[in-house]
Amino acid sequence: MSENKQATLITGASSGIGREVAIALLQHGFAVTLVARRKDALEETIQLAGKFSGEALPLVGDVSDPASVKRFFGASMERFGRLDMLFNNAGINAPSSPLEYLSFDHWTSVVSINLAGSFLCAQEAVRIMKAQSPKGGRIINNGSVSAHVPRPHVVAYTATKHAITGLTKTIALEGREYDICCTQIDIGNAAIQSSSRMEKGMLQGDGTVKPEARMAVTNVSKAILFIMSLPLEANVPFINIMANKMPFIGRG
Repeated sequence: MSENKQATLITGASSGIGREVAIALLQHGFAVTLVARRKDALEETIQLAGKFSGEALPLVGDVSDPASVKRFFGASMERFGRLDMLFNNAGINAPSSPLEYLSFDHWTSVVSINLAGSFLCAQEAVRIMKAQSPKGGRIINNGSVSAHVPRPHVVAYTATKHAITGLTKTIALEGREYDICCTQIDIGNAAIQSSSRMEKGMLQGDGTVKPEARMAVTNVSKAILFIMSLPLEANVPFINIMANKMPFIGRG
């Protein structure tokens, strides 16, 4: 890797927001380690980046498994020699359900990926960023507007996204001394495949079902590129980027 390239690692890079951010970073000359559970989908992400000036390393990994996390961070360091940014993006949701009917297995799955996975990856990233020279780097956690307000019937997802806020603040606090900056990016209604149902109708807090506006997912990668353009003397602890017409601010 050339000395002026920044090395990044993205979890959940096989689709949706993770794929879009990986493509944008590659096209802007970053070295990118792409992590997900499906190698074929990771290869497709790299192909979609087209003729890029960055370097790509696709790795199959499970963010909820400590041994797997150590393996893919180790492979990334072996290839690129340092880590300038982790995008903690991997996440899942449980089937829509009133909280009293949500199975414990579904609850555990969401917590394992969204929260424990983010912790495990941040833990490895902090270890690396403290030890490397020059020290420091950025950790960007994919929060959600669900870190602020819940939708009905998504208790596991909402709880983990609220918890990501505590993780973000702790990383930012403990990382200060080592030039480690931590950001929570709270995304609202990005136009990805899993959000297509929003345009047909989503259950609202008052029990009605209404369609919701979406925004281009490229807006998320633009926000992350802005954060990455800043020196480590400046942190963006929280940033919210959302579809302007979605029912978030006010009563909807």
